[in-house]
Amino acid sequence: MKFTDGYWCVREGMHPQFAAQAYDVWPGERTLTVHAPTKRIEGRGDALNRTLLTLDYSAPIADVVRVRITHHAGARDDGPHFQVADDEGFAPTVEVTDEAGLLTSGALSVRVHRGDSWRVDFEADGRVLTSSLPKSVGVVTDDDGRTYVHEQLSLSVGEHVYGLGERFGPVVKNGQTVDVWQADGGTSSEQAYKNVPFYLTDRGYGVFVNQPELVSFEVGSEVVSRTQFSVESQSLEYFVIYGETPKAILERYTALTGRPARVPDWSYGLWLSTSFTTDYDEATVTSFIDGMAERDLPLSVFHFDCHWMREFNWCDFEWDPRTFPEPEAMLARLKAKGLRICAWINPYIAQRSPLFAEAAAKGFLVKRADGSVWQWDLWQAGMGLVDFTNPDATAWYTSKLSRLLDQGVDAFKTDFGERIPTDVVWHDGSDPARMHNYYAQAYNKAVFDLLEERRGEGEAVVFARSATAGGQQFPVHWGGDCFSTFEAMGESLRGGLSLAFSGFGYWSHDIGGFEGTPDPAVFKRWLAFGLLSSHSRLHGSSSYRVPWAFDDEAVDVTRLFTRLKLSLMPYLAGAARDAYEAGTPMARPMLLEFPEDPSAATIETQYMLGGSLLVAPVFTADGTVTYYVPEGTWTHLLDGHQVTGPRWVTEQYGFDSLPLLVRPGTVLPVGAGTRSPEYDWADGVTLRLFELPDGFSATIAVPAAQAVGGPDTLFDVVREGAQVRVTSASTKPWRVQVGDRAVDGGPSGAVIDL
Repeated sequence: MKFTDGYWCVREGMHPQFAAQAYDVWPGERTLTVHAPTKRIEGRGDALNRTLLTLDYSAPIADVVRVRITHHAGARDDGPHFQVADDEGFAPTVEVTDEAGLLTSGALSVRVHRGDSWRVDFEADGRVLTSSLPKSVGVVTDDDGRTYVHEQLSLSVGEHVYGLGERFGPVVKNGQTVDVWQADGGTSSEQAYKNVPFYLTDRGYGVFVNQPELVSFEVGSEVVSRTQFSVESQSLEYFVIYGETPKAILERYTALTGRPARVPDWSYGLWLSTSFTTDYDEATVTSFIDGMAERDLPLSVFHFDCHWMREFNWCDFEWDPRTFPEPEAMLARLKAKGLRICAWINPYIAQRSPLFAEAAAKGFLVKRADGSVWQWDLWQAGMGLVDFTNPDATAWYTSKLSRLLDQGVDAFKTDFGERIPTDVVWHDGSDPARMHNYYAQAYNKAVFDLLEERRGEGEAVVFARSATAGGQQFPVHWGGDCFSTFEAMGESLRGGLSLAFSGFGYWSHDIGGFEGTPDPAVFKRWLAFGLLSSHSRLHGSSSYRVPWAFDDEAVDVTRLFTRLKLSLMPYLAGAARDAYEAGTPMARPMLLEFPEDPSAATIETQYMLGGSLLVAPVFTADGTVTYYVPEGTWTHLLDGHQVTGPRWVTEQYGFDSLPLLVRPGTVLPVGAGTRSPEYDWADGVTLRLFELPDGFSATIAVPAAQAVGGPDTLFDVVREGAQVRVTSASTKPWRVQVGDRAVDGGPSGAVIDL
C-alpha cells in the first residue's frame, strides 16, 4: 500500500518512522545484527522516546541473504509459515569494521554502512545489485492503531521487475501496485488465483518476502526508483537471492521454497472435459470419447467436472446416481479404452451434503470466534470450509478421495481455495490473515500427498487453480476462468509467463477459453497454443469443447497439434527434467533464454517451450502475427523455412500453423509415437539437426519413459566441417535428419552431410 502523498508528504492518518543510521553492528557466528534508531543519535538525549528497529542478516543457503526487520519483538506469531530450506551446514562469513558490517553468502554479500545515514548494499560480481537507502526501512502507524513495516529496494535505470505470481496484466511489473492476496477474480483484473510474494529482476537478483499474509508491492509506483513491499505486522522478513542469470535466480529460489515435482508421462497428453454447467451423463461422456477415437484424435485423460456429484451436495464425493448409476463399471469401461480419469473437487462442504453434519460434529470445519461453524451461501448453499490445520480433518478429507482412487480415479482437479474468510478461528490457532493465502498450499499439499502415497513418486498430478509460494511443488496449475476471446488468450499467456517467473514449472489453460463459446477462429488458434503448453486441456463452462462442435477444420487442427506434441515427448521430457531438477519452467519467458538480448526483456506474446522451441501464438482470426526472432538463423519446424534475427517479423498463417521456430545449434529428438505420450521415446527416435556450427559437440540425452524405466539413451553428436557424426550405444532403431534427408543409425553410428 502507499504511505506517501507524493515524495515530500505522507498520506493523511499515516505516521512513518524510518531507519536513520546503523547505530551499532553486532557480529554473530552466522548473523549480523543491526540496531537502527529512527533519528540519528548525536547525544544521549536522542536515545529517549525513540523507536529502535532491529535488523538481523543471515544466510540459509549459499547466494541467499535473509533480512528480518523487527519493530516490537514481543508480538505474537501464530503462523502459518512458508517452508524454506535452511542448510545448517552452511555458514556465511561475517566481518565488522569501522566502516561497515559485511555478511557474505557464496557470491552474494550484504554491506551495512556505518555512516551518518542509512544505506545497505547487496553486492555480487563486484557491483551493487540493489540497495536499501534512506527512508527505505520504515515502520508506519496509522490513526486506527495499525502498524506496518516496509522495505524499499532500489531500481536501476532500465531494470525490469517480473513475477509476483500469476498476473494477467503486463508481464513487466514496473509502475504497478500488486497486492498479494488470493481472489477468485477471473483473468481480466488485477486479482489473481496464484499470488506469490517473489519477484526477480534482470539485474541479477530476486526478492522473496517470507510473509504468508497480504503483502503489498509498489513496483516503482510509490517511489519510481524503488520497489516497496509492506505488511501489517511488527516485523518483515525477506530474502535477497543472487543469480548470474534469471534461470540461476529461479534455481536458487526453488532450492529455497521447493522444486516442482515430476508428473506422470500420461499427463502430457490431451485432456478432455465434460465442461462445467453442460448437461452430461455416461452416454454423453462415452459419445465424446468414442467421437475422439472415430476422428483419430489421441486422448489421454477424461475429466469429470462439478456435476459428477449431485447439485447442492458439493462436495459429498458421491457420483450422482441419476447420471452415473454405476460409477465403478463406467470408470472401468473408460480405462479399458486407455484413458486416465480426473475428477473435480473443492475444499467446501455444502450443508445438504451428508458429510456436512459429520464434519461439523467432529470439528473438521473452520469455526467462527463463538464456536459456530463458519458458513455462507456463495458458491454452495450453507457451505463450510475444511480445516486443513487439523490433521484429523485432513485425514478425513483425503479418506473420501482415497475411495475415489479405489473406484478408478487417477487425478483430481483441486478447484477453488481462494475464497478463505479472515473472521474465523483455525484449529491450530493460525493467524486468519496469514491463512487466507496459505490455505491453497495446505489444500493442494493434502491432495497431492495422497496421490503420491497411493500412486507413487512421479505418478501424482493435480489440476490446481490456487497457489502461493511453494505451490510449485504440487503441479499442475491452470490459468483459471478466462473468456473465449483473443484478448483473453493473451491474458492467459501473460498469466502463465508471470507464473513461470515465480518458480512454477508446469502450466496449462482452458483451450478456447472458459466463459462463453469461442468462435471457430478463436478455438483453432487456441488449440495450437494449448497443445504447445506443458499441459493441454479442452474445457469450458456452458458449452462443450469437443472439436467437431466448431467445424471440420478444428478436428484436423486438433489432430495435427496433438500428434505433434506427442512426437515431441523425448524433447518435452528433457524440458520437464529442467523443471523438477533445476526449477526452470517448461514454458519460458524469452528473458530466461536470452538475458543478454534487450528485446527479450519486455516480450509477452511469445515464449520458449523448453530451451530450443520458440512459440508465437496467433491472436488474430486472419492469421497475422508479429514475433521476435533472436540472433541467428532459426528454422520453422512445421514447414522448414528459415528466418534470421535479431529482428521482428510479421507473417500470416493458416489455422494449421503458427510460428514454431527451432533455435540454431539444436539437436531436436523427435519420437516415433503419435498416439499417446506413453511410449519408448528412444525407440525409433529421430535426431533432427538445425544449424549446428562447425566444431559443435554435445551429448544428447533421451530420457526413459516411466513405463520403460532405466537410464537415458545417449547420443554423441559432433560436427566436423560439412559432416556430422552421431554415435550411440543404443540397440534400438534411430536416425539422424537434416532438412528432408535422413540417415539410419547403427552400431557404428551415423554420418550425414550438411
